[in-house]
Amino acid sequence: MHKAGFVNIVGKPNAGKSTLLNQLMGEKLAIVTQKAQTTRHRIFGIYNEEDLQIVFSDTPGVLDPKYGLQEKMMDFVKDSLQDADVFLFIVDVTDKAEQSEFLIEKLNKIPVPVLLLLNKIDQTNQEGLEKIATEWHERIPKAEILPISALNAFNTDVILPKLKSMLPESPAYYDKDMYTDKPERFFVNEAIREKILLNYDKEIPYSVEVVTEMFKEKEGIIFIDSIIYVERDTQKGIIIGHKGEAIKKVGTEARLDLEKFFSKKIHLNLFVKVKKDWRKNDRDLKNFGYR
Repeated sequence: MHKAGFVNIVGKPNAGKSTLLNQLMGEKLAIVTQKAQTTRHRIFGIYNEEDLQIVFSDTPGVLDPKYGLQEKMMDFVKDSLQDADVFLFIVDVTDKAEQSEFLIEKLNKIPVPVLLLLNKIDQTNQEGLEKIATEWHERIPKAEILPISALNAFNTDVILPKLKSMLPESPAYYDKDMYTDKPERFFVNEAIREKILLNYDKEIPYSVEVVTEMFKEKEGIIFIDSIIYVERDTQKGIIIGHKGEAIKKVGTEARLDLEKFFSKKIHLNLFVKVKKDWRKNDRDLKNFGYR
């Protein structure tokens, strides 16, 4: 008997969705930083066993969109609410802000099982955890609640067996040797964007999009040319930095991660270009893969 299905990971920004995906997959597919809106796209991680295939879907955090890019990000979230066999709803137990009513309402209405993961439990005590679990049981009565720490891999080992019991009998949706639906260039773009999120402050990381124009392997070395797009000339100067120091640091850090990811030597060239107000321009957003 073979089981297969789509398990969609949803939650607020910074709840730990991408950390959880990487933990369950045993491989870094999604970039992770402390900054909100790190995830912009919907990423599939395809987990395979002999009698099982789980297609995990990591989505952007649910937010109230303020401009075009964020609206497109929320479209990915809405898509994920249409095609799940099971939802992993991840909640940060340290987040005191109001939870997303939109998401709670949807999860209660959709006739699909919900595994509610109370994440970052190492940052609370037993009494606090019990109180939070009771509150969430009242909000989503059908959900099975599981306390975890995605970062420390605490209790994450019980998630896969639980999902296996919840998924329907079905043949595999993807070839068993696939582990993601995204092409190689996507992971190059994301590796570079992660380093920008980690190395720059304020609005800069949110004004950046990365496009890989060349990805070519020759004699065991992968040659990559990538363009970092920003919205204004001043941002271009900040990305490059004094005597090119800042962009050199980003390039070095991204290259090291990519060499680990592809298990090959990487030659990475970075270029910076201005595309004015691309986050608000429908045509630019479409060209960057935000349909």
